[in-house]
Amino acid sequence: MRHIKTYYKEDYKALDQSFVIEGPVSRQSLENYSYDDGLYAFRPPKEQFEAIREISDLEEGRIIIAREGSHIIGYVTFLHPDPMERWSDGRLPYIMELGAVEVSFGYRGFGLGKRMLQLAMLDDYMENYITITTEYYWHWDLKNSGLDVYEYKDLMIRLMAASGFEVFQTNDPEITGHPANTLMARRGKNITDDQMMEFDKIRFKNRFFF
Repeated sequence: MRHIKTYYKEDYKALDQSFVIEGPVSRQSLENYSYDDGLYAFRPPKEQFEAIREISDLEEGRIIIAREGSHIIGYVTFLHPDPMERWSDGRLPYIMELGAVEVSFGYRGFGLGKRMLQLAMLDDYMENYITITTEYYWHWDLKNSGLDVYEYKDLMIRLMAASGFEVFQTNDPEITGHPANTLMARRGKNITDDQMMEFDKIRFKNRFFF
């Protein structure tokens, strides 16, 4: 299905500091900004910035950023699931994945992650998707947060719930491999019961439904 992106922008102030939350942003817009070295949770900063630009080129790819002036200090990515993962089974066009959400360490505590997710969901076109997020504890910054895996899990659930995500059960081995790992999803308002049933089949792959 054709993917329509509507751009939103928010001037956001917190603790006497000013930020801009915006997106989906294009590669052309991203090229005008610098990228914080503290954004390294998934790849070295230069490689991650290039990965973000590549996602922005995808028809369905969505990049939401938080910036201070022209300096990117946080981002959220959305795209179709990786073809190597079970979530791409059947190539269902209405499955979208929240690929990553990251805020540079020096800018945490301002609520930027929550604001980026909420801005992303302002676009009515997101109501045509089941948006999933797979939360794996090995992606979490436990060292800098001072939290244990279960405290961090609760933090992530609260963060995602503020944008309409709910916890869903699954038999995916990567999720079930550790009790802190979590599958969450947001059901768009235009998603039908039949589409949810197809999602259920993916969640519980190789299990018989009666």
